[in-house]
Amino acid sequence: MAIDPDTSVGAVRLAVADLDRVREFYERVVRLRTLEKGGDLARLGADGTAVVELVGVPDAPPRPGGTTGLFHLAILLPSRVELARSVRRLGETGWPLAGASDHLVSEALYLADPEGNGIEIYRDRPRDEWPREEGRLQMGTFPLDLDSLAAELTAGSDGTPMATDARIGHVHLHVADLDATEAFYAGTLGFDVTVRDYPGALFLSAGGYHHHIGANTWAGEGAPPPPPGSRGLRWFELVLPSATGLDRLEGRLRGAGFDPERGEDGLHVADPSGNGVVLRAATG
Repeated sequence: MAIDPDTSVGAVRLAVADLDRVREFYERVVRLRTLEKGGDLARLGADGTAVVELVGVPDAPPRPGGTTGLFHLAILLPSRVELARSVRRLGETGWPLAGASDHLVSEALYLADPEGNGIEIYRDRPRDEWPREEGRLQMGTFPLDLDSLAAELTAGSDGTPMATDARIGHVHLHVADLDATEAFYAGTLGFDVTVRDYPGALFLSAGGYHHHIGANTWAGEGAPPPPPGSRGLRWFELVLPSATGLDRLEGRLRGAGFDPERGEDGLHVADPSGNGVVLRAATG
């Protein structure tokens, strides 16, 4: 049974050791704004909707290498001009890019926050431009034409906030096993596999998108979860259009041997690699 095609990715929650420093990075460099701050929690977004949630855990150790967890969170922008503005903002702040790629379906910038959490900032090409071969979606990794991107802009500083309709477009995870990952996200939750021939990686989506979830074994086949309490991914949200759809997924999870826990913010479960997922119904 397929997941609702209007399912999307919501906020990503990260545990960080230095809450003030990491929050300042997302404000100054990424140009999100703080929507809420209280105690050890800060929520940041482009409008009133959270994109990143930071939980301060001062004594949290770094996530060890060779473990599962977040590869990157991906912030989707509405246009190529907005992506060009992000390049300019990074240049103005002096924060280094880790990469810049053309994926055929999208154009993307890569960086990391002060505690090493990966970030992608990207824009989609129109769906009718996404390449297909024998009906299969094609994705790749090629150098991004930064000169062409820069030509989208007029001269002058761009210290403005990120576009108000920026949101999490997808998450990409380190996992231990691609077959178990596919069984969970496709077999149980009902996402469609869109690309499976990318070396060591798998991409899944709802509603024909190129991917809402990426998964890879680049941290090592059989990689263990990080020790409890480590910095990094706490969970990411999958947002369903209705409470009815959420109830159906709860039943499917229990039928598949998972033990989701109901909370005020949604249905909490861990995937087979220990990555936290919160399933919730859209509000408003």
